[in-house]
Amino acid sequence: MQVILIAAVTADGFIARHKNEIITWSRDLPLFKELTMGWPVIMGSNTFKTMLIDLKGRDIHVIHRNNDPEKVLQNLNSEKCFIAGGGKTNARFSAFLTHLYLTIHPFIFGKGIPLFDGQVNELKLVLEEQLDVIPGEGIFQFKYRVL
Repeated sequence: MQVILIAAVTADGFIARHKNEIITWSRDLPLFKELTMGWPVIMGSNTFKTMLIDLKGRDIHVIHRNNDPEKVLQNLNSEKCFIAGGGKTNARFSAFLTHLYLTIHPFIFGKGIPLFDGQVNELKLVLEEQLDVIPGEGIFQFKYRVL
């Protein structure tokens, strides 16, 4: 199964300013919808509470700290799924990632919720594709495969 981390991140690696932030700065929501439509999406409960977008058309799995990532993935009947944060959820699923789709936004927060908030083993990535999400605005999505 492909396990794809999908995230909008700042140039300094943050996915939010704080755990209750309603994300309004991300400009890649149409791309997020296109890529995740019809697939299971796993996210933490805090991330789910802060989502402003309509998540219809996806099999949403809201997980909590006591959920075992391996069991969550084993219970999916799908050829791929998406991990959509937050930082703690991303870290907990990092050992199972096959791909990362990171959309870099031209912001520096200086502090906040990091892409991975917890222990992560080193991952070697290979760039498979680069998308110009909004031409002329410096917002690109980088699609990486984990080696």
